[in-house]
Amino acid sequence: MLSLTACGGGGGKGADDGKGKGGTQQAERQSTAAVTITPKSGATGVDTSGALKVDVAKGKLTEVTVKDAKGEKIDGTITGSGASWTPSSHLAAATKYTVHAVAKDSDGRAAAEDSTFTTLTPKNTFLGDFTPEDGSTVGVGMPFSVNFTRGITDPKAVEKAIKITTQPAVDVEGHWFGNDRLDFRPEKYWKEGTKVTVDLDLDGVEGRAGVYGEQHKTVKFTIGRNQVSVVDAAKHTMKVTQDGKVVKTIPVTTGKPGYATWNGQMVISERLAVTRMNGETVGYGGEYDIKDVPHAMRLTTSGTFLHGNYWGGDAFGNYNASHGCVGLSDVRGGYDKSTPAAWMFNHSIIGDVVIVKNSHDHTVAPDNGLNGWNMSWADWTK
Repeated sequence: MLSLTACGGGGGKGADDGKGKGGTQQAERQSTAAVTITPKSGATGVDTSGALKVDVAKGKLTEVTVKDAKGEKIDGTITGSGASWTPSSHLAAATKYTVHAVAKDSDGRAAAEDSTFTTLTPKNTFLGDFTPEDGSTVGVGMPFSVNFTRGITDPKAVEKAIKITTQPAVDVEGHWFGNDRLDFRPEKYWKEGTKVTVDLDLDGVEGRAGVYGEQHKTVKFTIGRNQVSVVDAAKHTMKVTQDGKVVKTIPVTTGKPGYATWNGQMVISERLAVTRMNGETVGYGGEYDIKDVPHAMRLTTSGTFLHGNYWGGDAFGNYNASHGCVGLSDVRGGYDKSTPAAWMFNHSIIGDVVIVKNSHDHTVAPDNGLNGWNMSWADWTK
């Protein structure tokens, strides 16, 4: 018993000494880096911009991983020589996120922190109606145009959320028309065969106070062959060029005196095999109402078309007789594929360019249709 007691007593003293030494070693192994994640874990109704941040005291961040509920990572940047991390873009609305952050102190010892939070669910939202459609093949003049359902008061935030990449690479810049339309284009017409990818990441973007975007789409389209047609209103002709070579010259009629056709570069934005044209819709009262205009292709929002004309008599190639449109000879019903209008319709796609010159009118406004090519690059990029 004495032996056991003595052995036990000796063990107790040794344990005390070991405990003190072990505690010191444990403290020495613990990192002094202190990681802080904002917002706090469990937070709800978090703003989609400016709220997420990771900071560290007495150390440097080495890893920050932020994921949404689907496991998609959110890109970000470590700044301040490792002192903080912020996301590179806004967050999506009504989404749960997880954050994992690691930092090291001056001795290389790591400290980690984890957090979860949920972003706000907006009461007011906006959408962007865009053209061209995903998967389409378009002409060399086609911009990527977005019309917003609400007026935008933070254009920088919205523009930042729309990323455009091309193959081959080309600089593509955006231009605002008012506060509800944003168009993107390169300096010159697209190169044929270019593949364009648009990441329309509006979900969670606060476009105006309390109004958030609610869509995230990827849109891809391809630039087709290079077709540009030049209408000479004085000579009453249209030369159709492909890859810079004239492939067809077509007699036309343009706007008569008092109704001259716009000059300038216009982009085909709509193709209609047959449509009704009523003068009342464009401010011309009851001057005309043609219920079956064949082979019609829209050039402006205000009502300028390149279209078939079966009532024009001998005007084509001889004199200007229209109310501002560019007319090509056709037959009623558009059944004859050999007519100039039918040929033009069947050889055109959305995004092709039609240039009008020598008309007795001003140059078409850049926002009257998809016609931003009538702005200089310097004005476009202001």
